Amino acid sequence: MSGTPEGPVHQDPAETRTAEPALTERDAGRREAELRDYRAAFRVARLAMALVDRDGVVVAANDSLGALLGTEPGTLREQAAADLVDLASDGRTWHAYREVLRGRRSRFRCTRRLKHPDGRSMWAEVTVAPVPGGRRVLLSIADISDRRELQARLRHLQMHDPVTRLPNRALFFERLSAALDADRQEDGARPGSYAPHRSYESYESHGYGRTGRIGLCYIDLDGFKAVNDTLGHRVGDRLLAAVAGRLTECADSDGYTRSGGHLVARLGGDEFAILVEDSTGTEQVADLARSVLDALQEPFDLAGQRLSVSASIGVVERSGRGTTATALMQAADTTLYWAKADGKARWTLFDPERNAHRMTRQALSSTLRPAVAGGEFALEYQPLVDLSDGAVRGVEALVRWHHPQFGPLAPNRFIGIAEEDGSIVELGRWILRTACHQARQWQKDHPRERPLFVSVNVAVRQVWDSDLVADVAGILAETGLAPHLLQLELTESAVMGSAGRPLQALQALSDMGVRIAIDDFGTGYSNLAYLSRLPVSVLKLDGSFVRGFQDEEHANPADELIVEALVQLAHRLGLTVTAECVETAGQASRLRRIGCDTGQGWLYSRAVAPDRIAELIGAEPLPA
Repeated sequence: MSGTPEGPVHQDPAETRTAEPALTERDAGRREAELRDYRAAFRVARLAMALVDRDGVVVAANDSLGALLGTEPGTLREQAAADLVDLASDGRTWHAYREVLRGRRSRFRCTRRLKHPDGRSMWAEVTVAPVPGGRRVLLSIADISDRRELQARLRHLQMHDPVTRLPNRALFFERLSAALDADRQEDGARPGSYAPHRSYESYESHGYGRTGRIGLCYIDLDGFKAVNDTLGHRVGDRLLAAVAGRLTECADSDGYTRSGGHLVARLGGDEFAILVEDSTGTEQVADLARSVLDALQEPFDLAGQRLSVSASIGVVERSGRGTTATALMQAADTTLYWAKADGKARWTLFDPERNAHRMTRQALSSTLRPAVAGGEFALEYQPLVDLSDGAVRGVEALVRWHHPQFGPLAPNRFIGIAEEDGSIVELGRWILRTACHQARQWQKDHPRERPLFVSVNVAVRQVWDSDLVADVAGILAETGLAPHLLQLELTESAVMGSAGRPLQALQALSDMGVRIAIDDFGTGYSNLAYLSRLPVSVLKLDGSFVRGFQDEEHANPADELIVEALVQLAHRLGLTVTAECVETAGQASRLRRIGCDTGQGWLYSRAVAPDRIAELIGAEPLPA
């Protein structure tokens, strides 16, 4: 090395300056020995090192540094140390390095990717620390390429699915978050600058411009569980691997894609995702979804097993600005659910309006139970009119929700939700109790008039999830309402399929004296043979039959024939018949002529408050 490292050490007064005015001969000898040991260690050390002055200039370099950089150590003198290891490439590293040179920081360490003389790249850990004495800093460089390679291998195992060899959920979300972060940066940095551990080819050489948009295909295989259950997990895993291959082919063959391709990941189970960074628009992601569906429709040949699968796909495409990874995945998950609900084997595009409806539905679901205790519900009543004389014989109780945020809500906005989450049991019990109290109150207020019966809708889940018989018995005892003044309405589809507990409950209620009515008759199973074995008192004809009577000038004889047959059948079975949705006098006249017993509809009255019903009791008959 031609003595290069020793030169500055001998010439630097700081290396020999002491705090004592004079040294003893023994002390001087010991100090000289220490300096010789220091210079020898510096020269022969396997760790690449350089001695740097406070201006950042190399004053000495050892043989290992020369070998690392492919040059003689002497040629490194007077060069800027920062240039040798690229310390000025980013502001944070450069600032930390300058702080050490100025004595304001004890040390700093960073990692740099350097070019080895043999042409290969290497990872180096660079450490800069002051040398005791205060006028020099020691720059050392350790080759950590093997360690980095091991870390990369471990990371690959950690971030990839062992079955399909695709990126897993963790890597997918890392990539998605990084893409969204890049879209929020004002400098429009390229993706290669924020994903140093990507399993796909780096984007650094592609040179394309960012669009600021992001697309996502969220894919779920239809019926995959059946494959696992019938053929075993080994076949299931082979199928997942084959699906992964086809998804990758679709992503790589996307005509819009840049050379880097799209990220295909397995999120878990039979769920996959394709991330489209810098999407060119909705059409690109939709075309990709179509190609995926087409590719998966082709049968799979797996070691003698020929399998066919389909997939449901939720498609989301939007600007990356103003969104988050969580929001994007929620939208994708919602859209995938729509695709499943709409019939599977299809792709569905995210619809903000449909999602707003879903969010409203969710808001209603979360506040439904507290609303019952909070007194947000009220009942209105619609008259049931005797078609023979126009007298009001009873009323149907219809619930309304006075929501503090959404205003008055009709039953079709929340009854389905209540049935799904089970709150219909509590709500139904409240409706039943309130209606019976009101019917009894009318009876007390008008003791000389014929009492009105009250009809209450009952969901089949109320029969399964509660003791409806005990609830009815308790409420009748509590209110003092006679059992024959209570009518319970169940839909045809619920009643016709009744067996076991539901049928036993209906029979017990009928034996108690409560009337059972089949609501919307004619729209469900219409199992007339089964009808004779049910404890039913009333059939309520669905409004679709009655609406066919509206056009009196062009009446369809078949409509009247069908209704007449249903009425006659019901009467032969000892049942009474109520026609719903009666809106005109002509309809009422034809229904009366056919023999229908009771009518209900806007011809007589809409659903009204209890005091309005009280006015009808004992009043002149309504137009029949």
